[in-house]
Amino acid sequence: MIEKLIKDYHNKENPQVRVRVGRFAGIVGIVANVLLFAIKLVIGLICGSISIIADSLNNLSDSGSNALTVVGYTISGKPADKDHPYGHARMEYLASLFISVIVTFLGFEMLTTSIEKLIGEPSKQSYDKIAIIIMASTVIVKIIVAILNFKLGKHIDSKALKATAIDSISDVIATLAVVVGMIITPYTGPYTDGVIGIIIAAYIIVMGIKLVIESSNTLIGEAPSTEFTHEIIKKIKSYEGVLGIHDLVIHSYGANRCFATVHVEIDADGEIMHSHDLMDNIEADFLKNEGINLVIHMDPISVSDPETNELRHKCLEIVSEISQEYSHPISMHDFRIVKGVTHTNVLFDVSVSNDFILSNEELCSQLSNRIKKINPLYHLVLTIDRDYYSERYGED
Repeated sequence: MIEKLIKDYHNKENPQVRVRVGRFAGIVGIVANVLLFAIKLVIGLICGSISIIADSLNNLSDSGSNALTVVGYTISGKPADKDHPYGHARMEYLASLFISVIVTFLGFEMLTTSIEKLIGEPSKQSYDKIAIIIMASTVIVKIIVAILNFKLGKHIDSKALKATAIDSISDVIATLAVVVGMIITPYTGPYTDGVIGIIIAAYIIVMGIKLVIESSNTLIGEAPSTEFTHEIIKKIKSYEGVLGIHDLVIHSYGANRCFATVHVEIDADGEIMHSHDLMDNIEADFLKNEGINLVIHMDPISVSDPETNELRHKCLEIVSEISQEYSHPISMHDFRIVKGVTHTNVLFDVSVSNDFILSNEELCSQLSNRIKKINPLYHLVLTIDRDYYSERYGED
């Protein structure tokens, strides 16, 4: 049914399809939540229940969040312009953050109201069976909305829709708690309404804060998934003529707005124009087939010089030894040597993460001392890469 309502639904890589999916989910949410708000508000006023009224306001807030979703997806689908050369796709992330903030704010408002209800004069609430049945039936609507948002969010990998789905699940739990309260209040007393309101509010606050953190991480610039990174590395290495890669940096400017840079190692003795053509082909393939704007830096390495190859192998062993000693992955790349009259410069890069226990100076000192054991005339010139920043040690 969804496929019939959303044009070209299965072409999820198309930015306009993404916009249509987001708008559809938002409009369905607006209609459902406005309807639920009206029903619950009437019941809450008739029964004099703060928890039911709070639950109705929750639905009203959700309709506002759904409106933000519609606006967010509409703006995110706009093409790049002079002021936004990378497009507007991150607007989807902003919408997700706004929704998360609203959810959290609602939780605190509901907590305050529930506490006031608990410490104030108890009021009598009476719930007839029809009110209980109507409140229970509203859960079905929210379950349908949650399933829809989960399905659409998974289809286009949308944090905003997934956040909306989680919010809908929290609404289901909140409404069920209200229904339980309506049933047990005659047996547990008038304070039950306030207690249940506090429980619901605490749950909404926790969920809201989690959503705020997740949305903020996306906007700040969280690391790409390991699976996605490995897919890129595997694909680049599959091209004939590529000897290795390193310094892969991935930037996301929203869904289907991925930019990446990478250093690709090639044979230094190969034809330069042929190697340049290979890099162009790889970049073009990634843009066409993966939707990734890839920029490649060529790193020529010597593979035919016996002395260089032998020393590279020994240096790899030294790097591996240190890696094992400290139980931390270390990789080596861009190896070359420059022979001089009095000494030979040994130049290469190593990559470690920011949580590596050794400082850059300590790591350089250990590598230098072990390389000098091979030959005292070897002088290490080392560049250390730590999660997107580099520092160089030694002299050319």
